[in-house]
Amino acid sequence: MRHIPVLMEQVASVFAPLRSCSNAVFIDCTLGLGGHSKMILELCPDLTLIGIDQDASAIALARENLADFSDRLEILHANFAQGFLQALDLAHAQNKRIAGVLADIGVSSLQLDTRERGFSFVSERLDMRMDTRLSRNASSIIAEFSPYALEELLRDYGQIVESKKMARIIKEFASTQPRDESGFYNARDLSELLSRHFPKHKIHPATLAFQALRIAVNDELNALQTLLESISQASTSPSLCGAIVGIISFHSLEDRLVKECFKTLSKSCICPNDALRCVCGDNHAKGTILTKKPLVASPEEVRANPRARSAKLRAFALQ
Repeated sequence: MRHIPVLMEQVASVFAPLRSCSNAVFIDCTLGLGGHSKMILELCPDLTLIGIDQDASAIALARENLADFSDRLEILHANFAQGFLQALDLAHAQNKRIAGVLADIGVSSLQLDTRERGFSFVSERLDMRMDTRLSRNASSIIAEFSPYALEELLRDYGQIVESKKMARIIKEFASTQPRDESGFYNARDLSELLSRHFPKHKIHPATLAFQALRIAVNDELNALQTLLESISQASTSPSLCGAIVGIISFHSLEDRLVKECFKTLSKSCICPNDALRCVCGDNHAKGTILTKKPLVASPEEVRANPRARSAKLRAFALQ
């Protein structure tokens, strides 16, 4: 399975200060097939790495891809929000500080390109679970959600202008289509239906609908919010002192969450906006924003890997 990690040069640049770290841990919250982790392990020969992923298939392949680093690698089977807390406990038990944290918040090529996983437009099943242990999938959401709830999902997570019309069309599709023995609708039929009813601009008409369903199935925004809150709460811990945090997002809602979190962590004065003068002591900053603007893929990278076109990397250094 071939996978091209996004923003490799940018990630290497952000975490370059960790080259000389020793007796420390790097947490890759979204291990995937191990592309970013391999680069970090090569860049920082004295670091150990804890990789986290909720996809059992990805973990199995990552173990193979990172076999040369098995003595410096531990893998946790969990989503990135839960796994981060487990990784903190693990590093604490090993009496090691956290040097860096990376999270790549997006669907992997493994998931997109494996038709049986039901993420792609050409799949015979509509699934989209990153963790196959989850009970709810994209087909069950379409079947169980009311037209209004589906409209809200498409509007909020897909930012689809014609969300009401699209929700109606999808519900009509569901009312006439059989589900297979496992309970899945046909993703290919749904994508073809949407392409007939909605004009193609820069992207396939079904792209945003599939994105919205995937975000809902995997509760991605809540998981990201939980991860950011966990990082914020742990930011004063000695184990995270000096750690560099990098988050790669692919959706404007995700990027906004990351931006606001880093902005809050960097605030020195936490007095209310209507305060006439500072009374808080003006010394509450938890660190420094390293990327005033998000780092994005170069035109060359986008040409080589179109999936990198919407990737944005923001980084923060805890003090």
